[in-house]
Amino acid sequence: MENLGALAILLAFCAAIYAAVASVVGRIKNKPFLVVSAQRAVYAVWGLVTIAAGVLVHAMMTSDFRFAYVAEHSNRAMPTLYKFAAWWGGQEGSLLFWSWLLATYAAVATFTNRRRHRDMMPYVIGVLMTIQTFFLILNNFVANAFQMLATSEGQVIGLDALRDGNGLNPLLQYPAMAIHPPMLYLGYVGFALPFAFAIGSLITRQPGEAWIHTTRRWTLVTWLFQSTGVMLGMAWAYHVLGWGGYWGWDPVENASLLPWLSGTAFLHSVMMQEKKGMMKVWNIVLVSTTFFLCILGTFLTRSGVVQSVHAFSRSEIGKYFVSFMAIGIAATIYLILDRLEYLKSESELESVVSRESSFLFNNLILLASCFAVLWGTLFPVISEYATGDKISLDADWYNRLMVPIGLFLLFLTGVGPLFAWRRTSVDSLRRNFQWPGIAALLLIGGLVVAGMRNFYALISFGFCLFVALTVMIEFFKGGRSIAAKNNMNLLHAMVELTHRNTRRYGGYLVHMGIVLMFIGFTGHAFNQSEVKELNNGDRMRVGSYDLKMVNLQQGENTNYAWHRATIQVSKNGHDLGTLEPEKRFYIASKQGTSEIGIRQRPNEDLYLNFGGMSDDNQRAVIQAYVFPLVSWIWIGGLVLIGGTLICLVPSKIKMQYARTEVVGITKKHATLQS
Repeated sequence: MENLGALAILLAFCAAIYAAVASVVGRIKNKPFLVVSAQRAVYAVWGLVTIAAGVLVHAMMTSDFRFAYVAEHSNRAMPTLYKFAAWWGGQEGSLLFWSWLLATYAAVATFTNRRRHRDMMPYVIGVLMTIQTFFLILNNFVANAFQMLATSEGQVIGLDALRDGNGLNPLLQYPAMAIHPPMLYLGYVGFALPFAFAIGSLITRQPGEAWIHTTRRWTLVTWLFQSTGVMLGMAWAYHVLGWGGYWGWDPVENASLLPWLSGTAFLHSVMMQEKKGMMKVWNIVLVSTTFFLCILGTFLTRSGVVQSVHAFSRSEIGKYFVSFMAIGIAATIYLILDRLEYLKSESELESVVSRESSFLFNNLILLASCFAVLWGTLFPVISEYATGDKISLDADWYNRLMVPIGLFLLFLTGVGPLFAWRRTSVDSLRRNFQWPGIAALLLIGGLVVAGMRNFYALISFGFCLFVALTVMIEFFKGGRSIAAKNNMNLLHAMVELTHRNTRRYGGYLVHMGIVLMFIGFTGHAFNQSEVKELNNGDRMRVGSYDLKMVNLQQGENTNYAWHRATIQVSKNGHDLGTLEPEKRFYIASKQGTSEIGIRQRPNEDLYLNFGGMSDDNQRAVIQAYVFPLVSWIWIGGLVLIGGTLICLVPSKIKMQYARTEVVGITKKHATLQS
């Protein structure tokens, strides 16, 4: 089996090279058979990488410890779910997983566009297969998942010679981690598609926005995966790491955020190109930046240049990524500069108070935040190179910079969509923003009277109400109009309104999701914490909660040893039940993890972490936190995902228009036939 896997990825490497060369040569030399053969080679790459992946997964499931990768990242005691998740739990397997996803994306894109964009598609295939070739080089020659364990004499050891493996990293043995990496990888890998179409458009000097229309849905799907991956990563950090937070500005966390920020900017700016023929150069730059930020994120995770609980150990693989990025960025810059005359804007900005300007400001702020996060992430590397000392920027540095930027973005989320194209009148501004503005000011005033003094929290709550009201008013006005015309109730009318223009109103729901998440983020300003060593019968207090240790247990199973604290929770004299935070020590990997005890409510979370045993091993170290409004982050994330899914549904009006066109063409054809 191991030979089959190694042979499959080697043949896939050869097929990817052929597809890249044959598609481009076939297009230049006008040899259609070469282009078609390149398309078939793309399918072959997918089939071969799938075979290789299947061999590795089978080895995981059957605990075939002859494979070095299986021995390192799996063991017999692991549940089946985590044995499968071990596919992407290590360096070699995750790179194979990346290659498989890229091959899948490329095969689907090639198949769905096999009769469209005949000038551009060969170059699109060429770009995708060039990227595929790079990752298959890593799979074959740098980080091969099919290496076998060997004795000192160089002989492959038998299956019975190694009874068990080291097991998956305990931090990854969490149900969401079976979903989080695939979602994030689907986002990372998926941005290669719009990038490839953008490069194909540049090479063929496309005069219109064909690549924008073709990749809009791809980009939205990819952005959805990236958003879901980031959200799941936040939930994992909150529920597994035990440090009491969901975002620590960790370098690998930042690496997942960077392409999300630039991808969000791209999704907004493409509307300018579609509607007004503006920002063509900007869109090419944005989609290219997003793709290379995805590669950078992969580099940071795998090279070891930054220290992170999320990252793999230091390896020599980083130099391959640096070389790939350097060559790719240089080629992209050259191509953009060479094609500038084909990327001229067809319109100019007419007013600062317009939808065009709001999109421009939105893009600038998103890119500013992206640069700030990138600078903070790479600063330790830069400082070490310049001075010899690695200086890391802490979370406070990021918060001081990103909180005001985030608030400005939140404000633009409310005002941008309600500006008119070209120019917005004063009367329109008053109609759209008067009542939301008054309500926001009243809320801020009420919070000040109630005793709140945190400036950023006050502004955030005010902006959240402002944006939420602008969104709800838009739904109400449109729904009321439809209800009056069609004699239906308001709720039904709002659903109909959304179905008629899914892109617009799905976007409003995405903005509402952002608002709900900001409510959760703002609660961070009011966190409370307490740490205490407890034995049976001991008490502690955090916020308005009284905590009493009622039982302290320890035990062991085939996978890990554990200490568990049972803590009685009460508030204002009312019994709220028990929480059971736990500390685990995994036998195979000799690593410890925390199982958090959480009481989640819409207003606040009570969060208990078992920090470990005291020095005399008699008392449990309990870290207790009260986190206000955290649940709204997860609620907002679900609303954001739901809104994005609605954006992907075809609008009712467009479907009716398409059906009308088809009927018209059919009738015309029938008339000509007769």
